[in-house]
Amino acid sequence: MTEGTPVTLTLRRGLQLLRAFRGDRYPLTGAELARKTGMSRSSVSRLTTTLIKTGHLRRAVGRSGFELDWASFDLGHSYAGLETLTQLAGPLLQNLANELDVTAALAVPDQLDMVYMVCKAGPSISTLRPYVGSIIPMGLTSLGRAWLWAAEHNARDRYLAAITGSAEAQAEALGQRIEASFKDLETTGVAMVTGEFKTGGYGIALPVLLGRNQALMAMSCSAVLREKDLNVSSIRDRVVPALKKTAKDLCERCHEIDIAL
Repeated sequence: MTEGTPVTLTLRRGLQLLRAFRGDRYPLTGAELARKTGMSRSSVSRLTTTLIKTGHLRRAVGRSGFELDWASFDLGHSYAGLETLTQLAGPLLQNLANELDVTAALAVPDQLDMVYMVCKAGPSISTLRPYVGSIIPMGLTSLGRAWLWAAEHNARDRYLAAITGSAEAQAEALGQRIEASFKDLETTGVAMVTGEFKTGGYGIALPVLLGRNQALMAMSCSAVLREKDLNVSSIRDRVVPALKKTAKDLCERCHEIDIAL
């Protein structure tokens, strides 16, 4: 099946339509799907009809629009679930989240986004509470920048060009902030980003190479800044040692498994 065949194009459009839901929990109408994907209303109508038949979408009960159905979640878990990895990572991330009262997450890239494979929340976390399959922008987050920094140079350059290109008038400023995060990673081993993706939120992340095949992912701690946390240095002093220890423990636990992304 070649890149330009009708079957391939239909598959790509179907996946693009499913991706439009991202981390949204609410239904999306045909008009909203058309706007998010850039497809025509007629194309969206044909694809949603097919995706309903295959169990990937369903009509929202009591509301207009569509929502993800069982087959999409099954597809997500086959990608994000990597059972052995999640079994090993889950308890470690939960301990980290509980210790620091943050959201602790492990993520991989998905085009210009990062998708959560494992995420655990601390006892007091009510916001910045993602779930498995949640998607966040690569260029605006500590997770994305940590992954980018560790990526192979040619791949990093391609991602950066696409990220800054899509930022239009903000391209130069965004590029400078990403470069500052890279310098942070070079000197401290972590990147800290505050207020870029979520107003009042922060994230601290580092790259991790997991399994026998050294699959590149990123791990983070994130939360909303509270009055007692306004000193960024104190946040780093509290979070970074625990984050690095958890990353080291996870690498050791995953040393003998194969991870295919």
